[in-house]
Amino acid sequence: MRIGELATAVGVTTRTVRHYHHLGLLPEPERRTNGYRDYTLRHAVVLARIRRLTELGLGLAEVRDVLADDAGKDLVEVLTELDEDLARQEAAVRDRRARLRTLLETEGGLTAEGPVSPELATLFREMPDVSGSPMAAKDREMLALIETTATPEERERFTGLFSGVMGAPGGMERALDAYALLDALVDAAPGDPRVDEAAHALAACLPAALLPDDVAVDQDDSFLRAFYADFAPAQAEAIRRTLRIVMEGGRS
Repeated sequence: MRIGELATAVGVTTRTVRHYHHLGLLPEPERRTNGYRDYTLRHAVVLARIRRLTELGLGLAEVRDVLADDAGKDLVEVLTELDEDLARQEAAVRDRRARLRTLLETEGGLTAEGPVSPELATLFREMPDVSGSPMAAKDREMLALIETTATPEERERFTGLFSGVMGAPGGMERALDAYALLDALVDAAPGDPRVDEAAHALAACLPAALLPDDVAVDQDDSFLRAFYADFAPAQAEAIRRTLRIVMEGGRS
């Protein structure tokens, strides 16, 4: 058989046959006097087996193990490992679909920052409606970022902390005041007297327990540099002062 005839018989492409030759999976056939490869039935049998194994999901390195005369792993072992891997993938898919169902069935639907956890989505719905406030939008983005990088235990803790702040008497009003004061600093200088007012207003909304004990407010920390750079200079200064106020209050 010529290479095209072999490929057609087994249902693969000639490029695939050549690739298997290159990898050493399929033995090179003898060549006729005219230089063409002369494939035998044995080549078709091996090629068909390679196709069946790859269609089951085996990688070519695993196929090599199965085909080798002194196979490091026999076929049962390889297929058992494949079945276990597929079971893990099925479990992961089921978990992802369950999470998607929870998000889609959450009362109020997905938030603009979604997908987020149902707990954070609930917190967002409890927060005041300040759709026109750039600072409020940044606050929600930061909460989503914290949730993404936190452990499940930490996520539960910080959503509980913020829910407590928002649900406390006057909590919503304090948040609205803080957002308005920070939004007003967008074109102000860092020395503007309103910076200190905004810092104290924001500190009243920020749970002290949310900050790690070793947060370096004024040190040359790459994350904090990126964080402050996302705000106007006066806003960044207000947030910097807020962190100092909250930390000092937490230690007192």
